Amino acid sequence: MNQFEKSPGTPLYGIVLVTASSQTEAEAIAHTLVDEMLAACVSLLPIQSVYSWQGEVHHDQEWQLLIKTDLNQFEGLEARIQAIHSYDVPEIIALPILMGSHPYFQWISAQVGE
Repeated sequence: MNQFEKSPGTPLYGIVLVTASSQTEAEAIAHTLVDEMLAACVSLLPIQSVYSWQGEVHHDQEWQLLIKTDLNQFEGLEARIQAIHSYDVPEIIALPILMGSHPYFQWISAQVGE
């Protein structure tokens, strides 16, 4: 077990980062994840991204999704994002939350299905 793993059934709270091509797509992904209880909350931010894709450097406006969830749900969350995302290779990066408010964590647990 690594430092971020907990015993089975114990929540592992985290933030999953996903970028989307437009506000409309970001909102659709956010609503889907919350409606399907894969995320408790999704915050959306406009960002500028510089990245290399297929041998070219791109500079695009994108939308950053900050998805608050129990990382025990990551496989289902990732699969759902892959199914509805417009990118061939969407950013899907999970970061564990090391510390936080106990009442907020309880709220996440109540919102995210098992």
